[in-house]
Amino acid sequence: MTGASVPAGIDLPGVFSGPVKRSITIAGHQTSISLEPPFWSALEQAARARGLPLSALVGAIDALRVKQPHPPNLASTIRCWLLIASENLSQQA
Repeated sequence: MTGASVPAGIDLPGVFSGPVKRSITIAGHQTSISLEPPFWSALEQAARARGLPLSALVGAIDALRVKQPHPPNLASTIRCWLLIASENLSQQA
C-alpha cells in the first residue's frame, strides 16, 4: 500500500509485536493467555482504572465469556472487551 501514512503518535515497532504469553490465576485456576503487548497494556490500564487486580478483571471478563452459547477463546474475548470498553469510554467523553 503506497502513500499510506501512519497516524501521529503511533510507534510501529511497539504496535506490531507478536503475542506475549502470561499466566494468570482465574477463580483459583492458572491459565495462560497470549495477547499482543498493546492489549496487555490496555488491559492493565483498564484494571487500574477500575481499582482491580489484573486477575480480577480477567476473571470478570471470563465469567461473561462462559455465559455465551458458544464461548470464544479467552484472548479473543479480552480483545473484544477492550474494544467495546474503549468505544464506551469515547462515547462518554
